[in-house]
Amino acid sequence: MTEFTVVAPGGAQQLSEAPVWCAQTRRLWWVDVVRARLNSLDPSSGAFEAFDLPGKAAGCCVLRAAGGLAVALDDALHAFEPGAGSLTHLVAPENGQPLNRLNDGKADRRGRLWIGTMNTQAFEPDGGLYRIAPDLSVEKQFGDVIIPNSIAFSPDDRTFYFSDTRRFTIWAFDFDLAEGRIANRRVFADTSGHPGRPDGSTVDAEGFLWNAEIMGGRLVRYAPDGRIDRVVAVPVPRPTSCAFGGEGLETLYVTSMSTGLSDAELAGAPGSGGLIAFQPGVRGLPEPAFAG
Repeated sequence: MTEFTVVAPGGAQQLSEAPVWCAQTRRLWWVDVVRARLNSLDPSSGAFEAFDLPGKAAGCCVLRAAGGLAVALDDALHAFEPGAGSLTHLVAPENGQPLNRLNDGKADRRGRLWIGTMNTQAFEPDGGLYRIAPDLSVEKQFGDVIIPNSIAFSPDDRTFYFSDTRRFTIWAFDFDLAEGRIANRRVFADTSGHPGRPDGSTVDAEGFLWNAEIMGGRLVRYAPDGRIDRVVAVPVPRPTSCAFGGEGLETLYVTSMSTGLSDAELAGAPGSGGLIAFQPGVRGLPEPAFAG
């Protein structure tokens, strides 16, 4: 039976997302989407910090090569300096789309940021996938996206993963790291028969994709060919994403959602909205940083 630890209680957190481990500071960072808050935890000491951001929604956070983080806040990407707690505007990929906001994003190993947008109501296919280069130039990859998630890269940089949570599908693409191009879109996993929908993902050192199934109360580990290798039930009904961190990248941290749960559900799953962790028996990969 898998042992879980609640490392950051739910409490005031509502929709935790986009966890990322910083090896330099030995801290885990993640956002609370609906509170527009950036959270930070030192697992060794338990020291926790929260930074309230001046926006309506925080989509994700990624490491930044120049230091600090890049934070998706509403419709724009900002540089965040933890020491000063300051934000600097970098780029808004979708100027002229007032009903859209940024959501899931990850950097590739050449420092580009791949990030999705979505309609704030989360029902209309008004979003898209964008690539932001280190010089902050933006290129749209495709549209017709409802809720973008599961952005991840295989260890050999030959496969790019992406999901639309509302469409119950994770896709795989051929990925050209040198050129920063994706091609040959294909269904990697059809989750329409699963108890939950595909949310955030991470890839381990063996090349397997770990996906959080929101509404399903579980993580699914997929082999590179899309076969389900392992299912891990988690003690929160709405897991949202996951990331490896800690010593040797041996701990898998899982974010979750408390919004929409009844009092009885919250009482039975007190970690909801916060951060839980367990030892999956495999290691993760260092998370690339955005070079912009």
